[in-house]
Amino acid sequence: MSYYKEELKLQTVVEALNRLTVDDLKKHLALLPTTEKLTRKPELVAEIAQHLGGSRLRGLWERLDETQQAAVSEVVHSPNGLFRAERFQARTGRQPDWGTRDQWGYNPTPSLLCLFIYRDGLMPVELQERLKPFVPEPPAPELKATDEIPEFFNWRAESFDFEARRREVKVKQIPVTQVAMERHALHDLHTVLRLIERGKLSVSDKTLLPSAATVDEVAALLRGGDYYYAPDQPKKKRYEQEVGPVKAFAWPLLVQAAGLAELSGKRLALTKAGRKALSSPAADTLRLCWQRWLKTKLLDELRRIEVIKGQTGKGARGLITTALRRAVIADALKECPVNQWVKTDEFFRFMRAAGFDFEVTRDPWELYVEEQEYGSLGYEGFGKWSILQGRYALCLLFEYAATLGVIDVGYVPPEGARQDFSDLWGADDYEFFSRYDGLLYFRLTPLGAYCLGLTDKYVPTQVTARAKISVLPSLKITSVWSLDRARTMAALENGHQIAELREFLQARDEQLLPETVEAFLQEAERNAKRLRDRGPAVLVECADAQLAEALAQLERTRPLCLRAGEKHLVAAADEEKFRQMLHNLGYCLPKV
Repeated sequence: MSYYKEELKLQTVVEALNRLTVDDLKKHLALLPTTEKLTRKPELVAEIAQHLGGSRLRGLWERLDETQQAAVSEVVHSPNGLFRAERFQARTGRQPDWGTRDQWGYNPTPSLLCLFIYRDGLMPVELQERLKPFVPEPPAPELKATDEIPEFFNWRAESFDFEARRREVKVKQIPVTQVAMERHALHDLHTVLRLIERGKLSVSDKTLLPSAATVDEVAALLRGGDYYYAPDQPKKKRYEQEVGPVKAFAWPLLVQAAGLAELSGKRLALTKAGRKALSSPAADTLRLCWQRWLKTKLLDELRRIEVIKGQTGKGARGLITTALRRAVIADALKECPVNQWVKTDEFFRFMRAAGFDFEVTRDPWELYVEEQEYGSLGYEGFGKWSILQGRYALCLLFEYAATLGVIDVGYVPPEGARQDFSDLWGADDYEFFSRYDGLLYFRLTPLGAYCLGLTDKYVPTQVTARAKISVLPSLKITSVWSLDRARTMAALENGHQIAELREFLQARDEQLLPETVEAFLQEAERNAKRLRDRGPAVLVECADAQLAEALAQLERTRPLCLRAGEKHLVAAADEEKFRQMLHNLGYCLPKV
């Protein structure tokens, strides 16, 4: 899938030649095996066109070098007859010889390749059809993958020593953090749904983005925490770049996009689908979240690349629909092997080489860094693939695909991880271009294959057993485990599932679990569902037991309160409505 503006197509060779000047045509004629000295344009066009037909054409093709032949092959077998330099670079790692220019960059002397591919990278349809019988199709691009990733990333820092008048390069090894996001997602989904059920998460009523308090609430309970963010970490100075939350920001949006939660007052509340998801297989809900996110208009991931300005107002009108962008990246993910690591840059190379094309905007001139006049991404090289498409894809992968367990990740801090923005105007003081710059590797999970529709059934990744051992004075070596009821219930309260504990134990014992252990697990799972947190309540003390009984039994107040002892009531369903009913009955409940 791709998005490009409608492109011009050349139908005939004569049409293509007529677009050239007489001087250009003379230089093209000089490339041919002819002694004709022609000066008039019609004669030049006719002579060159004659050489580009019949048996002479194959002879010209055979005179091209290997890279030039690869370029012609690329265009001949493309649907639009267009040479894309970036795609060709991604496929072959090089560019073909187009000829030479003088020292000032003018007066081009074309190479033989220019007889096949003309201005704007176009090849006439007529010429395509003539070449197809003997020009082989280009080989399909391959995506390189590996079973293991490096333990360290070589972080490079360049500086200039003015006294020594030389550039210095320092290399520092940064550990690569590897996280199995599949297991995290299976846990985090229920954690977030439980928080919503307890009325703990709030979002903006205009943007539906999570509040700072909500982000902190989620981050504190995520399995393994957020990548770079913790609620209690010290704030940076105003002029310093803040990495901020990733997973904790994504979850409140994902559950809204999936229809599992909706705004109720100032807080999120579970929908019917959300309540059902609490007792449904997490994998099915995560697949729903991914599929719904691909189509949602709740957020444009580009907005999370804060250094790119101009995304609102006039600039917003040029942005391509997010569903188109996400669909291309999702299709490319389907080409990744399951349970094998792919380098992020290799994935991006493969996308361009294999034709997984997408655009972020129709008008990059409206997007800019720091200042629109000088930092516009419309300048040549400023809005390059890695800056727009690449950063957009990094956000989708790191913040949404990984959060949902579609991919596992290998990452480092974003500072200095990518240097492709250093030549942009105004970016001199940036430590990173996006908070996602540190995503170096990812691995498609079995859950991801299920979410992408590659498999009809989810088969969880098997956990490698790593038992803790103790060496005893008796020379015996034994595993020290103890099931604690209080700790088990605390874990269930925070979103963990009994299935995780059962799987953990069974993976470390070749025999079936003992009956006492199985009974413990079944009781814990059953008891975890017998109580529900209905949120905060107001305890009301009445003057006497008669008043408490009367309010608890009155038709208008009975649904809004419960008896709590001799003279007390608990108002939990709707405090404001309960107060209004009291007012109507001639009572009030002072707030201070």
